[in-house]
Order: sequence, then C-alpha cells, then structure tokens
Amino acid sequence: MTKQGKWEWMSDSPSLLPPCTGAVSYYSQFGRVPGFTSSPSGRRFRAVLDEHLAMLRWPADLKWDKELAVMGEDGQLYHWILPSFFQLLKDLVADGRDFAIVFRTFGSDLPRVLSAVSRALSQGTHPLFPDLPSLKLSVNETPGKIRCSKKSTVLTRAEERLSTHDGERALYQYFSSVQGIGGFQDHFDWWARNAYSILGGKPLWVDPFDQDVQHIFIDDNIRQNDEDTIVHPMVFPDRVSSESRTASTFELYDLCLVQNDLLRAISDPGLKSVCAV
Repeated sequence: MTKQGKWEWMSDSPSLLPPCTGAVSYYSQFGRVPGFTSSPSGRRFRAVLDEHLAMLRWPADLKWDKELAVMGEDGQLYHWILPSFFQLLKDLVADGRDFAIVFRTFGSDLPRVLSAVSRALSQGTHPLFPDLPSLKLSVNETPGKIRCSKKSTVLTRAEERLSTHDGERALYQYFSSVQGIGGFQDHFDWWARNAYSILGGKPLWVDPFDQDVQHIFIDDNIRQNDEDTIVHPMVFPDRVSSESRTASTFELYDLCLVQNDLLRAISDPGLKSVCAV
C-alpha cells in the first residue's frame, strides 16, 4: 500500500513469497474476493486462471469417471484430484521410499477422496495411471476425526481413540506408525475460534531427534504469518518429553511445512514436492 493508501502491484507473476521487501499479499489486505480475475484489480491474472483451468480439463477422449472428474460451472469436466498426486505416488515407490500419506482436511470431502484413491490404486480406474495397482499401496477408507479444545486434542478413527491426555508423544508415535494411505477431518470450528491463526490450525507434532521418520505437512494455506496459517506445528524439546512447544511457521518452513504451489502442481505434475488434492 502506498502512503496515500492506494494499492499497487509489485509483480505481475503469482508467487508464494513476497516478490520484494515490504510487499504484502492482496489477500491479506482485502480477503477473498469473488470473481477476483474479473475485477479491475485482478483482471491482469485472468490469463493465469484460464491457462491452468485448461490444464486441469479432463481429456475429452477419456471416459468420465464420476469419482475422479467433476463438472465445472462452465460445463467442462475437470480433474478432481490433481494428476500430480498420483505421479507422486509412482515416484515415491520408484525411489524406494518407505512412506505413508495422511489426508488432512477441514472439509467433508474425505470419504470421496479415500474412495476414489482406493479404486484407482486397487482397480486401475484412473485412465492416465492404469498401472497404479502395481504399486501395491493400501488405503484405509475409514475417515478419522481430530478435535481440539483448550484441554486436549482427541484423535478417533473407528475403534481407535487417542488423546493428548495420554501425552502428546502418543499421537506423534501414532502418525509415525501409519501404513499406506488414510485421512482425518480436522477441526475447522477450532481454527475459526482462534481467528484462523496458528494456534487453531491442524496439529502437527515434530520430533527433531527422530532419525527414522520425518513428518512433512503439505498445504497451500501454510503461510509465514502465524496470525494467518493453517497448521499448528508442535516440537518436542528432547527425545523423551511428552509435552511440546508451539513452533513458528518460519522455523519449519520448507523442512516439515511445505506450502503447496497449486499452479506448479497443475502445470508440472512431475514436480514431487508440490502435489496436492
């Protein structure tokens, strides 16, 4: 913002980080603006939107799979799960990685996500990735829940139940032991009650002394502004403590917290670090 209170663009290229010192995002100043790329301020980015929507279109010569493709407002079919996600699975297996993937969403879409991924991996239903069953990855289609309060954080899935009353390390060890692919619905109301700040975000426990497992949280709403970010990272101070401390996003950015670049995830499906749903 200028001294006169006028908004000025410092760059015509979208970026995750400020293009120069002192720059702030349009979103932080004005929030979400419906029809942004049709407004006077956002019209310059219309071509970026159109270009990436075109890349997301479901190929016209492929059969419509109602779990993997979705009808847009324009009547076009689009990929519902980015192809880069399935490419990542193939790359991780090809690299010989020992990994698990846990979807963490505030939304209600988790059952559909798990079902679609399960079918693609077990039945080869994705027309662009028919060889996925050869990866031999299992999917737990039972969605779990994570609920937070001032007193505790509680994780449930089917008969499983863990609470920070049992010690925070118990939840860390639970996620470290996860196999295959699964998912949990996080507590959106808690995030909202904490003014969408780090303290209400999706909890992530990090043990910097663990030489065997690294937990990496990928989310496009991770920001280097603790007043406006979606993950609550908590770091154990030593090898045995059952209590953690809140870490700033800046401490763990690009280490355990990876801000997903959705535009690159769409335009470069082979870029391993930016896949997302």
